[in-house]
Amino acid sequence: MLKVSQGTLTVYAPASMGNVGVGFDLLGAALAPIDGSLLGDRVTISTASSGIDYSQTGEWAHKLPADGKDNIVYQCAAFFLAKLHRQDGVTICLEKNLPVGSGLGSSASSVVAALYALNEHFEQPFDQQTLLGLMGEFEGKISGSVHYDNVAPCYLGGMQLMLNSSHKACAAIPSFDNWYWVVAYPGISLSTAQMRALLPEKYDKSVAIDFGRYLSAFVHASYQQDAVLAIEMLKDVLAEPYRASAIPGYTDARAALTALGMLTTGISGSGPTLFSVTDDLATAEKAKVWLMEHYISEQGGFAHICKLDQLGTRCV
Repeated sequence: MLKVSQGTLTVYAPASMGNVGVGFDLLGAALAPIDGSLLGDRVTISTASSGIDYSQTGEWAHKLPADGKDNIVYQCAAFFLAKLHRQDGVTICLEKNLPVGSGLGSSASSVVAALYALNEHFEQPFDQQTLLGLMGEFEGKISGSVHYDNVAPCYLGGMQLMLNSSHKACAAIPSFDNWYWVVAYPGISLSTAQMRALLPEKYDKSVAIDFGRYLSAFVHASYQQDAVLAIEMLKDVLAEPYRASAIPGYTDARAALTALGMLTTGISGSGPTLFSVTDDLATAEKAKVWLMEHYISEQGGFAHICKLDQLGTRCV
């Protein structure tokens, strides 16, 4: 008989960068602010007498559907219980700490936290790869197609390369421990679907070749721990040329960050959050100050200096 955990547990799932510039739909990384704060959603779960008792709280809860049954965490619980062929009652609460439509893997954070919490609550009926597959399957129901570049790093941590093989969805690749990732969310939301619609239906062969070259060279440089080569290859030829002008202030910010000494700048996911990389903390701090003053345009915007979150989703 499948066991059920007693008591209450809370799960944290970190924010993530999809694409990481160079790896459109194929590369993702989890984020951890260096000040020790947790940048991501939390889900708390316990046993209920019957049904799914859902609630939501947190800074961005007001942006979620008012009817709990329309929320993805409620739907995650129904999805998970259906997979188990169970009708157990659960109480599940989402603490929504990531802005919707931010380019920080907001929906992935909620989905991963919920399914991880459910798996822990029922004492791990699914192993890691199976649970990752369920996360991708559910995320695909939301977005219309399966993309692991936010789900995988959010769940597993670090930087993940999407494989989509028959037996393995992704694999971790080495990261650069001395890199600081400055991320800035301006406070506005952009629809992923609308940002995808900006991309051309077809690309020139030369662009396809460049995409393959940059991504493969970046992965090679990561394994060789050749930071100079990795920065040189960290270029987005598929999405940024078509999305940059649709993100208010992005082009100016990229130029200003270069002038400050940042090594490279790109769009996190489909935006509007940007990321900028340096190996110098003082430069990262200057970049954060500039972004706070010039890039953040709406209440709720923020900037963080991050390292990659190597732990991924966990109970807290």
